[in-house]
Amino acid sequence: MDADTKQEQSHSNHNGEKHNTPEMGGGLPVIQYWAEHTLSPEGPKLWQTLLHKSSCLSCAWGTGGQKGGFHNELDEPLQRCMKSVEAISAELQPPVERHFFDRHTITELQQLSSLEADRLGRLSFPVILREGKSHYERISWEEIYQIAETAFRHPPERVASYSSGRSSNEAAFLLQLTIRALGSNHLADCSDLCHVPSTVGLKEMFGSGTSMVSLDSLKKADCVVLIGSNAPANHPRLMNELIQLRDRGGKVIVVNPVVEVGLVKFASPAYPLKSLFTGSDISSLYLQLIPGSDVALFVGIQKALIEQNLIQIDYLRDRTEDWEAVVDYAISTEWETIVATCGISKAEIEAAARIIGTSKGVVFAWAMGATQHENGVDNVYAIANTALITGNAGKEGAGTMPIRGHSNVQGFGSMGVTAKLKPEIQQTLEKLLGRSLNRNPGYRARNLIDAADAGEVDSLICVGGNLYAANPDLTQAKRALGNIETIIYLATKPNLGHFHGLAKKNTIIIPVFNRFENPHKTTTESGNNFVRLNDEGKTHIKDGDLISEVEFITELAHRLHGEEPIQWRKLQDTKYVRQLIAKTIPGFEQMATIDETKEEFTIGGRIFKQPKFATPSGKAKMFVTLLPQLHAPQPQDFGICESTRSLSLILMTGRSYSQHNTVVYKEGDRYRGMPHRNCILMHSADAEKAGLQEHQRLTVQGDAGKMENVEIIFGSVRQGTAFMFYPEVNAIFKARIDPKCGIPAFKRVPIFVYI
Repeated sequence: MDADTKQEQSHSNHNGEKHNTPEMGGGLPVIQYWAEHTLSPEGPKLWQTLLHKSSCLSCAWGTGGQKGGFHNELDEPLQRCMKSVEAISAELQPPVERHFFDRHTITELQQLSSLEADRLGRLSFPVILREGKSHYERISWEEIYQIAETAFRHPPERVASYSSGRSSNEAAFLLQLTIRALGSNHLADCSDLCHVPSTVGLKEMFGSGTSMVSLDSLKKADCVVLIGSNAPANHPRLMNELIQLRDRGGKVIVVNPVVEVGLVKFASPAYPLKSLFTGSDISSLYLQLIPGSDVALFVGIQKALIEQNLIQIDYLRDRTEDWEAVVDYAISTEWETIVATCGISKAEIEAAARIIGTSKGVVFAWAMGATQHENGVDNVYAIANTALITGNAGKEGAGTMPIRGHSNVQGFGSMGVTAKLKPEIQQTLEKLLGRSLNRNPGYRARNLIDAADAGEVDSLICVGGNLYAANPDLTQAKRALGNIETIIYLATKPNLGHFHGLAKKNTIIIPVFNRFENPHKTTTESGNNFVRLNDEGKTHIKDGDLISEVEFITELAHRLHGEEPIQWRKLQDTKYVRQLIAKTIPGFEQMATIDETKEEFTIGGRIFKQPKFATPSGKAKMFVTLLPQLHAPQPQDFGICESTRSLSLILMTGRSYSQHNTVVYKEGDRYRGMPHRNCILMHSADAEKAGLQEHQRLTVQGDAGKMENVEIIFGSVRQGTAFMFYPEVNAIFKARIDPKCGIPAFKRVPIFVYI
């Protein structure tokens, strides 16, 4: 049976009923969206920004190249998508009205949704919420620095930072240097909540925690295995690569408990005729596994590869370590156990193995659907093991490729914004600072919340991001942040964290320039390790009182550290910062000359075109991954009476189609048929079993709270599972943590639903 037939069988086995949702992703609605926005009054500024030479504000797929904003690192044109337009349009909003905060209490602001908070407009002047006060009020820069200087003179073990990828490499480097110079390693980052299993797992296996696949290499693959990703919504330009792969006869295996319409068929505006009429087939085989069972599926694929004599023994023997234990475990694991754990039939697993094993080059790509689990690192091990036993690592057109969700989140990690600093960077920073640095691991994002909840954090600076809303158990997150004496938020727009993540004494919001407005050149890094030099820009906000992250961090550092051994104020010149980056961050040596040469570059030591890896032995290290023990929730776990008409489900949390991280641009999701944020996507058979009907309203109970009046929507989710939107649903469940990396299990949340 061929793979395309298998895809149809897989859909018929696991789908819910068909509903009035689009038959393909992308297409005419995307073209209409572009037309509406680019031909509107904001159109001229939008076009100017789209053409500006700077990295996209949205996903980490990144844009690069010498020809400007519409080109990627290979200088291919038409490399902007609807997500990019959404992000830019939100940044081009008028400023928050000058007296807005005077007229609205913090209690009123806490009633806003994520969408409503974002729609307030751009922040254009600094404000503070003081202890005991009901309103944010304007604050002078001198008082901000006085409060910040006092706050960050607390003992170093009680100060911390949190960041996202919205800013630049230069700001990231300065942030970590400032915090480490204080003696603290508490540099939590949004990657701790999304791709830290990728970083940890790949670093241990290959010596590098990022993608080993360049964009150029991806174009030479004839198979992509796409795991836990809704790329049509979150990384639309990746879809162009999948379309091209299918056009040249390649295969795409999709692994996802939800059938995402755009992963079955997608119409990219880069191909206008197809976009208007037929679209492009994407998935060759669609595997709807049980959430959290990725290890079982990939051990099953390994077992099938062995049985089909499709593994590369010579490669394993010469290029890997500990491969025998991985192969032996796959052989010894019973098919019955594998199938029962992952919910995918033996025939489907064998079909996937046959495609992988007979392809010349396979890229294994994954997003947060694979990482946000209690065994997220094991999932990465299992995926990479599968690449290795087929020889698909360390050659053109093959390898492992985590798909990062935020535009420069990988750059922040590269610059040393991490709880566990690489020894080679630690040594160069110690040389720069002329003294030893603290070598104890710092807080990751979840550790930071728990430490704050225990009253162990006094001061926090947040460079972008939304630490409050990005966490599970929002009640705990709010309480924890409320224990911190001073929190300083650097942001371009209001978000829920500014209204709920309030400090005990002083909460300060500082308005900053976005990437295309910065008055100085900056750099960013794509998920495929490409470094881009972003041009200077100007803001549309007139009479604003904004500052760049670089300027604020360096001024604060100067007040904290003085002039020795670093002239901190000199670091407001980002060219000088790039000189220090070139000296201290391995792989970034070309940063020293990028201002003169304008030559953007791929970071050294990460793209493996030969099977020689960045480990001490030069070989990849393999790890046995035990099948997870997955259990369904029971009514008594939630204090629900057994006589209640209820249904236990495994909940996956995720973004809507028009959403970037915790920022919501539109209420609903037309591709999933979910008209608003208070919906639960369920399989019709599950609802019928519990006597429930579509559009009925019910309560969704987690282990930390409940959401009421939630509307049932039938959709193409695997039976026994459900899907809801974060950040709203984060309120109802506690953090179940992967002990190997600290990530919470957002993609396997036990819930009960009842009338």
